[in-house]
Amino acid sequence: MTDQQRPKDTSEGDQRTQRIAYGLGAVKWIFVLALIRLFAGPMTKDLFNNELLPMPTWEWSLCSLTPGILVFLCRRPSDWRYLSSELTILKWALRFYLIYGLAFALFQGVWVLWIAVAASISGLVAIWKLEQREPAHAG
Repeated sequence: MTDQQRPKDTSEGDQRTQRIAYGLGAVKWIFVLALIRLFAGPMTKDLFNNELLPMPTWEWSLCSLTPGILVFLCRRPSDWRYLSSELTILKWALRFYLIYGLAFALFQGVWVLWIAVAASISGLVAIWKLEQREPAHAG
């Protein structure tokens, strides 16, 4: 019976790894699209002498939630080992979301960007906590 259960376990692990890879790819694409969206507003003002797109607000807050959600879903040690090789991009994305959100929330008074600030801080804290927990599970 254990021989029959092993293929299910490996296929379940492979499916989970594949889902994590898709989630990581989605977070990367969302980050790239957020950066394009951020620079599209000033670019349209330069090209057309008219700002066609305002600076991002609610969509920035929505984008800033994605890395934290991925970290939350991958908090199991086996998933975390797979995700730990991609932590640099997640940290950079969260820092960038935090800096933009904080700057525009404070200086422009865009209150919806406080969601981006809270999401970025919680994502960075979650990564830090999971990195502190990882050496305990390494042995």
